Amino acid sequence: MNVTVRWEGVYPALLTPFTADDQVDLPLFEKNLYAQLEAGVHGFIIGGSLGEASTLLNHEKMAMLPSALAVCAGKVPVLINIAEQATRQAIACAQEAEANGADGLMLLPPMRYPADARETVTFFKSVAKGTSLPIMIYNNPYDYKIMTTVAMFEELAELPNIQAVKESTRDLTNVTRMRNAFGDRFKLMGGVDTLALEALLLGCDGWVGGLVDAFPNETVAIYELAKAGQIAEALDIYRWFMPLLELDIHPKLVQYIKLAAQATGIGSEHVRAPRLPLVGAEREQVLSIIETALAKRPALTSVN
Repeated sequence: MNVTVRWEGVYPALLTPFTADDQVDLPLFEKNLYAQLEAGVHGFIIGGSLGEASTLLNHEKMAMLPSALAVCAGKVPVLINIAEQATRQAIACAQEAEANGADGLMLLPPMRYPADARETVTFFKSVAKGTSLPIMIYNNPYDYKIMTTVAMFEELAELPNIQAVKESTRDLTNVTRMRNAFGDRFKLMGGVDTLALEALLLGCDGWVGGLVDAFPNETVAIYELAKAGQIAEALDIYRWFMPLLELDIHPKLVQYIKLAAQATGIGSEHVRAPRLPLVGAEREQVLSIIETALAKRPALTSVN
């Protein structure tokens, strides 16, 4: 039976760990999940951009689903990312995810083709009509060059299973723009680590995180403190976190965050080609950011 997706709280965009011989490392995947559950995250997303969706085979993505469902044991929902290019393939992937027990979907536009508004809305609607699972639209024009506008969401609001938005426009005014247009019709999840606290304070319901894969306790603490109105305490952790959060907005975010997860003992730096592990001065620079943060890791404040 599916777990209800409430679209609130911290949802890690999960890393896909690989072995040295380029196989999905399910034991390490599960170790990371357990660490995040212990920290109190509220859901998981398999196979997103940070999960190296562009190089994952569909059967690999689907192989992680039963592992995640077994680890979560109904405690939190497990979502799969849909990033296929052809509408027919996206529908088929959504239906396969549903048949195999996924609780919800994150849905990207067809990125390799710069679809116009009519095409993008038709794509989203077609996938939504092909499944009963709840859907979060990933709105990231910065990286994927397609903006899902308020006018487009007015059309998408007709479909009840399109329920949430991963807000990654990097324009914080869009949070208010969406609230003004739709009230609570769509749940809003901040999707940019370096704007996460600001997005929560502007009214986002949750945070789809990247550095949470390495630092789950700190991520959950910021969310809980912000929602409890303990802004000063949240800000203290956020300021410490910022040099790490900036690793999320670089083209090599996968390598950077995997290196951080390795440093905290819940990941490895193995990536899938054409990505390559970091070397030389670049690796030393990123390690320095991580090690400096670990040396100054703050004591976490409890929610009053």
